[in-house]
Amino acid sequence: MSIVLPPSAAPRSAYPAEVLPEPVRRRLLELAEAEEPVSVYLYDGEVAARRARELRAALPEWAAVHYAVKANSFPGVVRALAPHVDGFEVASRSELELALAALRENLREKGDGGDGPAPVVAAGPAKSVPVLTALVRAGVEAINAESLLELHRISRIAVAEGTTARVALRVNPADIPVTGSLHMGGTASQFGIPEPDVPEVLAEALRLPGLDVTGFHIHAASNNLDADSQAAYLRWCVEWSVKTAHAGGVDLRHVDIGGGIGVAFEELSGERPFDVARFGELAGRVEPPPGVKVILEPGRFLVADCGWYAAEVTDVKHSYGSAFVVLRGGINHFQLPTSWDLVHNIAVLPVERWPAGLPRPEAAGERVTVVGELCTPEDTLLRDVRVDRVRAGDLVVFPYAGSYGWEFAMHSFLGHPVAERHLL
Repeated sequence: MSIVLPPSAAPRSAYPAEVLPEPVRRRLLELAEAEEPVSVYLYDGEVAARRARELRAALPEWAAVHYAVKANSFPGVVRALAPHVDGFEVASRSELELALAALRENLREKGDGGDGPAPVVAAGPAKSVPVLTALVRAGVEAINAESLLELHRISRIAVAEGTTARVALRVNPADIPVTGSLHMGGTASQFGIPEPDVPEVLAEALRLPGLDVTGFHIHAASNNLDADSQAAYLRWCVEWSVKTAHAGGVDLRHVDIGGGIGVAFEELSGERPFDVARFGELAGRVEPPPGVKVILEPGRFLVADCGWYAAEVTDVKHSYGSAFVVLRGGINHFQLPTSWDLVHNIAVLPVERWPAGLPRPEAAGERVTVVGELCTPEDTLLRDVRVDRVRAGDLVVFPYAGSYGWEFAMHSFLGHPVAERHLL
C-alpha cells in the first residue's frame, strides 16, 4: 500500500508573513500568549460576504446564489453570508438547521415575514428518511432527488405530512462541456440519475402523489477556473433542461447547475483566479424561459480565502539531511492538502515568546517538510518548501483555509483536541 502525500512544493518558497492580513497576525499572536499550544482556524466573515456580493452583482436577475454549507459550516460564517446570498444548499439535517437559523435571523433583521418556500436546496446521494422528512417539513425550495427510490420516499413522506414537496431530478449527464479537478458527471457515479434513464424516472415522478416536479439539478464538476467554459456549462444546463422538460411535460421553474467555480490556491504565486466579471457577462447572454430560476451553488469559491489555519511549531527536526517542521495539528485538523493532492503553501509567523532555558531548534534558508502530530507518515501537509527561518514556538499559517478545512479533517484519530475556530 502506497502512502499518500502532497506533491513537492519545490521550487516554491513560503509566503512572507506580510501576506497575512494585519488583524489575522495580531489575533494569532494574542492566542500565542496563552499556555495552550495554538491550533486554530480564524475566519473573516466580511471576506466571504464580499465574495458573495461580487458574484451576485455579476449575475443576471434570473440567477440565484445558494451557498453550499458543506464548504464551511461555522455558524458565524453562515450568518455572515446570509444577507448576501439568495439561499443555501445543504446535505444533512445539521446543515439544514444551520441554514434555517441563519435565514430566520436575517429575516428578523430585515423585518421580513419570509413568505414562500425556504430558500434551501438539498442534495446528497443517500438521503435517509429522517433527512428527507426534515426537508419536507421545512418546506424547502427543492429536494434534488438522486434516484427513483428517493422520489418514492419523498412522495410517501409528503403524503403522510399532508403537504406537497418540491423536487428536482439530479441528472448525471452523458457528456459535460466543462473542466475541473473533480468530476461527478459524465461518468459512472453514485450521483444522480443517468441521463438515458431520465425520461422513465421523470414519467414516474410526475405520477407520484405529493410531489411538485420543478426542474433539474446537474452538478458535474468542481474547481473550474475557466469562466468561458463555466458559462458554456450554464448555457448547456439551461438548454438541456428546457428541452427535457418540454419532452417530459414538466412545468420548468428550476435549473440548478451546482457549484464548480474554482479557487486559485496559488493566486499569491501568480495562478489566475476565476474571472467573475467575464462569467457574468457570458451568463447574461443566456435567456432562460420566463419564470425559470437558475441556481448556482458555490461553496469553496465564497469561503476559501476567508479562513486561515494556524498551528504552533512544536519541534524542528533534522533527519538524514531533511528538515521537518512538526505542528500541533495536522490532518486531524487540516486534511485538505493530502486528500486533494495539492501544494498548499504557508507563511511563518514569528513568535518571540519562548521558555527560558529550553533549546529552540530551527531551520533557516533551507527546504522543510511540514508534518503534524499524528503517528503516521501520512500526516504531511507540505513538502519541500523553502523557508527563511522557522523555529519551535513559531506559528505556521495556511491561507485559503476557509473551505473544506475544519469540516474535512480526521478529528477523532488519536484523540487530540480539535482545532479551535474563531470569527474575526
